[in-house]
Amino acid sequence: QVQLVEAGEGLVQAGGSLRLSCVASGDILSIDAMGWSRQAPGKQRELVATITSGGSTKYVDSVKGRFTISRDNAKNTVYLQMNSLKPEDTAVYYCDAEGLVGSSSYYFRFQTWGQGTQVTVSS
Repeated sequence: QVQLVEAGEGLVQAGGSLRLSCVASGDILSIDAMGWSRQAPGKQRELVATITSGGSTKYVDSVKGRFTISRDNAKNTVYLQMNSLKPEDTAVYYCDAEGLVGSSSYYFRFQTWGQGTQVTVSS
C-alpha cells in the first residue's frame, strides 16, 4: 500500500551537483524516518543518509560536507542534495521509508524501498 518513487537520475561530471527526490504515497498515517542508500556495481549496498520526522540527520563519512538530506513532512517527500560529486559516488540510489500505514482504528508499521535511480559521475 506504500510506494516510493525516486527521481533525479542523471549523468554529471566530477565536481557537479545533482538533486534526488523521493515521494511516498499510500494510506500513510506517519513516516518516522526516511533515507537514502546506494549500491555500486560489484559492491554491497550502503546507507548514505537518514532523516527522522524531527529533522535529525546522519550521514556516512564519505559524503559528509557534500550531501544534504532534507524532507517535507507535509508532502511525504525526502530529498538528497549532492554537491562536489566524485566518480566513486556512481551508484544506484534507493529511497527508503518507515512509518505507520492504515487507519486510526487499524494500522501497522511498514518499511519499504523504492526502485532506485542511477547516478553516474564521470571523471
